[in-house]
Amino acid sequence: MKLLLLLTQSSRPLLLGALLTSVLGGVGGTWMVAAIHRGLAASSAQLPRLGLEFAAGSVLVLLLRWASRSLFVELSQSTMERLRRHISARVAGAPYRQIEAAGTPRLLALLTEDVATVAEFFVILPRLVLQGAVVLGCLGYLTLLSWRAFSLALLGVLLGSCGRYLGTRRAGEHLRRARGAEDELYGSLRGLLAGAKELKLHAGRHRAFLAEVLGAGVERVRQERTRADELHLISVHWGVLLFYAMIGGVLFLPASALGITAEVRSGYALMFLYMMLPVHSLLEAVPEISRTRVALERIESAGLNDGPPAQGLAAGEALRSLRLSQVTHSYRRDDSDGVFQLGPLSLELRPGEVVFLIGGNGSGKTTLAKVIVGLYPPETGELLLNGAPVGAEGLEAYRQHFAAVFSDFHLFDGLLGVPAEQLELARGLLAALGLAHKVRIEHGCFSTTQLSTGQRKRLALLVALLEDRPVYVFDEWAADQDPEYKEIFYRQVLPELRRCGKAVLVISHDDRFYHLGDRCLELKEGRLRAREPSKLPSRPRLEQALA
Repeated sequence: MKLLLLLTQSSRPLLLGALLTSVLGGVGGTWMVAAIHRGLAASSAQLPRLGLEFAAGSVLVLLLRWASRSLFVELSQSTMERLRRHISARVAGAPYRQIEAAGTPRLLALLTEDVATVAEFFVILPRLVLQGAVVLGCLGYLTLLSWRAFSLALLGVLLGSCGRYLGTRRAGEHLRRARGAEDELYGSLRGLLAGAKELKLHAGRHRAFLAEVLGAGVERVRQERTRADELHLISVHWGVLLFYAMIGGVLFLPASALGITAEVRSGYALMFLYMMLPVHSLLEAVPEISRTRVALERIESAGLNDGPPAQGLAAGEALRSLRLSQVTHSYRRDDSDGVFQLGPLSLELRPGEVVFLIGGNGSGKTTLAKVIVGLYPPETGELLLNGAPVGAEGLEAYRQHFAAVFSDFHLFDGLLGVPAEQLELARGLLAALGLAHKVRIEHGCFSTTQLSTGQRKRLALLVALLEDRPVYVFDEWAADQDPEYKEIFYRQVLPELRRCGKAVLVISHDDRFYHLGDRCLELKEGRLRAREPSKLPSRPRLEQALA
């Protein structure tokens, strides 16, 4: 709950006001029931005065409850806004490795399911506070009536609380397992949508996926949530059973056994009947409170540390050199149980130079590109910008020197962060890249991004060119392009970037264009070496690769 306290800290006056009006409203409701109790035993001469008090109290209680609800609505909405901003900022500001480690399914679950769970808690919070105040007020009135009656009520509350605590603790364990299963289910659902074509083309895969992957995940979530709800129901009905036992004991046990008068007995029964609905509502809210606690724990334990604030490229800062010195980076390959080490390697990128990076699949080219642009900090060695070492605190500023189009790029709908004066250039680039008949720029946004993979890559290239950064990185950009646009990329775009003084790194398998670069570097078994374009081996034929 530390996160919840942090988010409500700036709204402390509002929170205190909401709590105070809720408590007063609950106590006022208890006072009204007490007035009814007094009225039942009052004389005819006392009734007019008690009636006026009751009418005034009714208006006051309604005003207090209205004020409480209004304050809690404002508090809940502002807190939810801060919660969503907080989680989004932590995801956006976390190191890229932490985002990869958390995984897309879990982060999507945090931003949707868990945030929605906390939002639902804020919806019921005003009712919980009000009903809690009613229960406390009733217990207070029972204390005034008889300490024996209060002791009996307190015993029931303590027994009910113990049963609820044990049930809730066990239910919380099942809820945590259910949320973990839902993270996996999110991944399966993404596979259902992303792999729809492959499932349609293979009936066996289709049946196996629905039964063994998706079906198993749905069943696990169902089992864990059902067990949690059953435990919550047991704890709720245990409390209700004790409640009925308390009422029955006072009403039907001999008065001599309890040592209370008939007037105290009627007041006791009246208060307990008035408490029945608030107590039942509080007990039914226990599952929601448990789910909220689990959601907050998941948000706090996501492993996302706040990074430095985002910043732009310093004005007037020019790139003279960018160098990697004896850099290493280790990671676990998807196709192997071992750890693959990239490096130690050294590399320099200079303005006005196009460098091709080549190597076989799995040789670490994309990983090296992520190290170069600062998404992966080097484990050993140094990044040097204009001869100065780049430390952990300088990585955010360092990354602002790069524009990149990775093979798994994401295309935003709008030209976010692009100055308005660049929009005319963007329209010209649309025509040059053969997209003007498909895409328009309206109010700083693309009219559509529902394009083929090659067209989406051309749109991503357009965005990168508009960013006008000192260093450009292209990861297999031309792999999905028609021959016409490959020619445009290698023979027009890259030379223009060189002429503008940009440092360009191109990861490519198009060996017939390697001679257009200033240098060609080969990555093999985690080591980097220079190669002459004329001496580069041709790629094997498909038949040879399959053989």
